[in-house]
Amino acid sequence: MIEFKNISKSYGNQEVIKDFNLTIECGTFLTIIGSSGSGKTTILKMINGLIKADKGEVLINDKNIQDEDLIELRRKIGYVIQGNILFPHLTVFDNIAYVLNLKKYDKKEIEKIVNEKMDMLNLSRDLKDRLPDELSGGQQQRVGIARALAASPDIILMDEPFGAVDAITRYQLQKDLKELHKKTEATIVFITHDITEALKLGTKVLVLDKGEIQQYDVPKNICSNPKNDFVKQLLKMVEM
Repeated sequence: MIEFKNISKSYGNQEVIKDFNLTIECGTFLTIIGSSGSGKTTILKMINGLIKADKGEVLINDKNIQDEDLIELRRKIGYVIQGNILFPHLTVFDNIAYVLNLKKYDKKEIEKIVNEKMDMLNLSRDLKDRLPDELSGGQQQRVGIARALAASPDIILMDEPFGAVDAITRYQLQKDLKELHKKTEATIVFITHDITEALKLGTKVLVLDKGEIQQYDVPKNICSNPKNDFVKQLLKMVEM
């Protein structure tokens, strides 16, 4: 379980998060959508300690993350961002195995896990020895997700991971990610600027504006009972 308690955060004179409180239950697929500068990425990066709150606490399983070893914490949390974030000098195999090597897994176990994750993400094993620049955009994103899943994290953070791929690839990645969530039962926190994607993927959806929660609910309730005009305007952009 992830909890935000009375969180506030400013950059200079600009307050981006205001007295923010949220509980994300284990196994939730949370999609976060909101206006530009609404605090989406700030909230995401607070979970793995990349950004520290000015006030309040972030708890994972009742433990304040600021009391934890942040390097070890980040190794336990999968992280996927938009675009090619793979290590350009490492092969597909070594990219996926990166955290496993840091954790000193046995070589046979590493190979077994890499094969499993490649199969799970519909990546041909023939790609193992390729470098990232020899892959398509969709393949690069799949490798990034496979790397995030390699150490079987309980939490996976995703910051607009499909924003840089074409519509057909994006559709397939969305479909595969929903299946992965069912199989792994991990807690996924997924930022998107696309309300259709947010409603399609999330078991819960968080709508933000100006650092404040506008609505937090299951997709069905957001569609049938939008809380305010901001949410209503977002829903007008849903692709049928």
